[in-house]
Amino acid sequence: MKTNSAGNKGISLILMIAGLVMTIAAIVLDFMGSKASFRGPLLIIGVLEVIIGAYLYPTLKHHRKIIYVIFLFPLLFAFVVTVIIPLLLGIFYSMTDWTGIRFTKFVGLANYTAMFKDPAFLWSILMTFVFVIINMILVNLVAFLLALLCTSGLKGDGFFRVAYFLPNLIGGIVLGYIWQFVFNNVLINISKISWLVQTKTAMLAIIIVYVWQYAGYIMLIYITGLTQIPKDILEAASIDGADARQTLFEIKIPMIASTITICTFLTLTSAFKQFDVNLALTGGTGSVPNFMGQYLTNGTQMLALNIYNTAVSKNNYSLGQAKAVLFFIILACVSLIQVRISNKKEVEL
Repeated sequence: MKTNSAGNKGISLILMIAGLVMTIAAIVLDFMGSKASFRGPLLIIGVLEVIIGAYLYPTLKHHRKIIYVIFLFPLLFAFVVTVIIPLLLGIFYSMTDWTGIRFTKFVGLANYTAMFKDPAFLWSILMTFVFVIINMILVNLVAFLLALLCTSGLKGDGFFRVAYFLPNLIGGIVLGYIWQFVFNNVLINISKISWLVQTKTAMLAIIIVYVWQYAGYIMLIYITGLTQIPKDILEAASIDGADARQTLFEIKIPMIASTITICTFLTLTSAFKQFDVNLALTGGTGSVPNFMGQYLTNGTQMLALNIYNTAVSKNNYSLGQAKAVLFFIILACVSLIQVRISNKKEVEL
């Protein structure tokens, strides 16, 4: 038994070491820009060898944990390959002169310094925060009111739920071009000038389109929260003489505090990442006569579109990657703060 145990231990160690070597070799080849076609299979085989070697290791108390890891491996592998590794590579490329294909030298924080000296980029950050704050309020308010309407026992509420949700099924690019036609050809007869000409009205147009598109989706989440409130609590409140306003503010809203947290988080992250409607509706154009002493022509360009234009339109991938890293940091910090504040309010409620 000891001989078999020692043999299994030796085999498992060989497999794990070989798997680690193959995995590291595949990552190094990819990092060096090698065009070898066996990099992908090498990485997959290497990871599988590590898992099999760990499973064969003669320690029974760890086998259940190893089985859990094996079942989770497809998801964990996809997450590491599509999120973790690109994030780390993106941080590295932001400190080089990366062209989208290769880099020749390490430039340190030069890209980060350059982006903070760009008034257009700083303006896009400002516009993004304004857009996020306004939309967090409007989307959640409109969605909550629609949810109240659709759970009030109104006849045909199923039809209204579908109707309010339908705009969310339309792609952002298509939606942007549809509303561009509306603003340029329909509403122009009322306002005598296209809303998309001036920066202020163009931003208002983007906000209207975003609320129209996203409120239906958030509405469904609020409906789920409202329908989960126990009916006996509402009946008891009615018997005690609570009116509609008291029932809403004293019972319904406190009892869907977790739903409000989810909805505000989704609205926050979605508004921060707004790109397609911004691109299709205005393309980021709009004049700003004087910002940091410069005349800007990207008055409606938000952060995601600015990053895209920097990397793709201007072919400056390293600078675009630096902006993307900052974008990630901002979004992560704001999201964590929002969730923490919402969780505190849940406890208070």
